[in-house]
Amino acid sequence: MGSTDRIKNVAARVAKWHDAGHQIVVVPSAMSGETNRLIGLAKQIMDQPDPRELDMIASTGEQVSVGLLAMALLAIGKDAVSYTGWQAGIRTDSSFTKARIQSIDDTRVMRDLANGKIVIITGFQGMDEDGNISTLGRGGSDTSAVAIAAALKADECLIYTDVDGVYTTDPRVVDEARRLSKITFEEMLELASLGSKVLQTRSVEFAGNYQVPTRVLSSLTDPLMPLAEEASSGTLISFEEESNMEQAVISGIAFNRDEAKITVLGVPDKPGVAFHILGPIAEANIEVDMIIQNQSVDGKTDFTFTVSRNDYVQAMKVLEDQKDILGAAKIVGDAKVSKVSAVGVGMRSHVGVASDMFRTLSEEGINIQMISTSEIKISVLIDEKYMELAVRALHKSFNLEQS
Repeated sequence: MGSTDRIKNVAARVAKWHDAGHQIVVVPSAMSGETNRLIGLAKQIMDQPDPRELDMIASTGEQVSVGLLAMALLAIGKDAVSYTGWQAGIRTDSSFTKARIQSIDDTRVMRDLANGKIVIITGFQGMDEDGNISTLGRGGSDTSAVAIAAALKADECLIYTDVDGVYTTDPRVVDEARRLSKITFEEMLELASLGSKVLQTRSVEFAGNYQVPTRVLSSLTDPLMPLAEEASSGTLISFEEESNMEQAVISGIAFNRDEAKITVLGVPDKPGVAFHILGPIAEANIEVDMIIQNQSVDGKTDFTFTVSRNDYVQAMKVLEDQKDILGAAKIVGDAKVSKVSAVGVGMRSHVGVASDMFRTLSEEGINIQMISTSEIKISVLIDEKYMELAVRALHKSFNLEQS
């Protein structure tokens, strides 16, 4: 949706699918750079824009997109209609700038589809129970698309983006990165939550929870390419580990530059210490990622956790305000850290993945500050200046360039 010419290409692609007999709902994002421009305008007025008013402003980018796409379809003889999120019945909670979808009333959309129309709905937004416009956070158009697909019980949700699928890691960091033809929802959810920018985390959660078949494809291909070719391209996010899927122990290396580490030093080691530290953080609507509590020494302990770098200043302020209540000796932070993760369902049946990962980082002289694991992933927190080196070394160590 970067320009009017691109929008015309989207219209041609949508028309091709409609001509093949499919009922189509399209969920476009704002035009390239538009949301950043709108947020920039808001910050010229207020250093910390009011969240409700910021959503009122930021949501307008998608309204322009859906109107232009509807016009582009009408111009080529297609019956199309555009709606905002609230017109399409998308109800959210009231967490402005980070709202979560609660329900979707599909009555209006289903009626239009039955009448042969192509329906275009703004992504990224909805309406709370008080009638306020709300947005879902950056990348929220993916979440809107999958949620709408789930509500409509769509046959498939196609996510068109600026890459042609899901790769073993970011090709801009590792030249040998390889596109995966299939990946499990579990792996995709881990990759998305760990920093992969291909899909927004909540969109993958929706797809997995509601069993929505989802495919990631390139928006930069010829919009008139044969339908069968397009339908089998990209990366399919599957529901199960299939015998014909890639057999590598590790499917991908994810990374996140957007990390900050906070340590609360010398707090009394007694029941409730974690709650008293993280409770105020949660009340400030700040998400916590990795957590470590050190062993008690003389009745005192250190508590370390990570947050998004965008939330770092606010989180530090919240804890400084709580310092005396916590009985903490000191609160320190570091906003120059990054997280690197190895992800793969093959970890369930293979041992030694962690030791291989730690050995590789050690050989490159990279110190590990924190470690977090799950059944199918291992994440480490490192100094941000070593992030790309770590990604390249791990990609090579796990032979991810081999098909």
